[in-house]
Amino acid sequence: MPLGDAPPQRIHYSPHGRKSLTVDVHGHILTAEVERLVSGCPEKHAEQAAQLRMYGPESMEHNRILFASLMPQLTGVEERLRRMDEMGIDVQLISPSPNQYYYWADVDLAKKIVAVQNDHIASVCSAHPEHFCGLGNVAIQHPELSVEQLTDCVKRLGLRGVEISSAVNGLELSDPRFERFWSKAEELGCLVFIHPLGTSLGDRVNRYYLGNIIGQPLETTVALSHLIFGGVLDRFPGLKICAAHGGGYLPSYVGRSDHGYAVRPEAAKIKHRPSEYLKRIYFDSLVYTPEGLRHLIAEVGTTQIMVGTDYPFDMGSYDPQGQIAAVPGLSQQERDQILGENAARLLGIDADVAATARGLA
Repeated sequence: MPLGDAPPQRIHYSPHGRKSLTVDVHGHILTAEVERLVSGCPEKHAEQAAQLRMYGPESMEHNRILFASLMPQLTGVEERLRRMDEMGIDVQLISPSPNQYYYWADVDLAKKIVAVQNDHIASVCSAHPEHFCGLGNVAIQHPELSVEQLTDCVKRLGLRGVEISSAVNGLELSDPRFERFWSKAEELGCLVFIHPLGTSLGDRVNRYYLGNIIGQPLETTVALSHLIFGGVLDRFPGLKICAAHGGGYLPSYVGRSDHGYAVRPEAAKIKHRPSEYLKRIYFDSLVYTPEGLRHLIAEVGTTQIMVGTDYPFDMGSYDPQGQIAAVPGLSQQERDQILGENAARLLGIDADVAATARGLA
C-alpha cells in the first residue's frame, strides 16, 4: 500500500539505549523541470505507448492515479522528512525517479536533462546535509558524455554516484561501449545504483502488474549476470555497485550460475565462481520478508546489505527496523551494519552529521 496509508512505524533502539543509525539507500526524487524539458518531445509520447503495452491498461490507469497522489512525496522535502521520521530513517540517499532516465534523448537534450536533474538533487542535499545525500543521473546512452557527467556529478556537485537502469536502449551493461563509464566509476570510487525501469518480457507480463512485480527483479538479475559473466567485475574490481530490490532473483538461485560456470565452457571465462562476485556487490534490503532477508544475508553477508525502502512508491517496504529485527540469529552489530553502518561507510557519511540526524549531537 502507499506510504500515506501505512501506520507510523516504531523506531528501533539497541539494548544499550541508543538509536541505531538508519540510512535508506533507495529513495526517489522527481525533478519537475525535467518534465517541462521533455513535454513536447514525440519520444515522450512514444514512451507512454510502450508502457501501455508493457503494463496493460488496468495498471496504467492505476499508476496514473497513484503517481498524481505521490507527487507531494516525490517533490516535497518537508513531506519527505516527515515520512522519514515515521519510518525511523535518519539519512536518505535520494536518487532520480527512474521514469526520468530518458535514455531516448539526443546529446543536446540529454545534457539539459542531466544538468537540471543533478543540480536539483545536489541543492536538496546541500540544504539538508544532515538528512540527505544524493545520486545523480547520467546520459549513459551517450557513453562519452556520461563519463563527463559522472565526473561533474561527483567532483563538482558532491553527489555520491549515480543511478542507472539495468539496460540501455537494448544494450546490456557489459557492452564494450560502456567500458569507459565503468572505468571512471571505479576511478572515482563512487556508487553505481542499478535500478530497472520496466521489463523486456513484453506482452507476457502486461497484466496484474507483473511487469513490475516479477519483471523488474528479473531485469536486475539479467543485468548483474551480464556484469559477472561479461567480465566487468574482473576488469574493474574496485567498482561499488548496489543492486535494487535485493538483487532480483540472482542471490536466490546463484547456485545454478555456479553450476553453469563449472560445466559450460562459454560461462567459464571469468576468474571466480559467480557466487563469489555477490560478496563484492551491495544489495538493498527490499525483499519484503524476514525470511527473504535471512536468505540474502546467508548468500552475501551482512556487510553487503543496506536498507532500501523504494520511497515513495507502492512497491516499497516501510518498516526496515521491524524487518531486520525479525531476522533470527543476528547480533546487534550485524543489525547495525544493515541499518546504517554499511551505508555510512560506503557513502562517506560523516559521523557528526549522522549524530545530528539522530538527534544525538
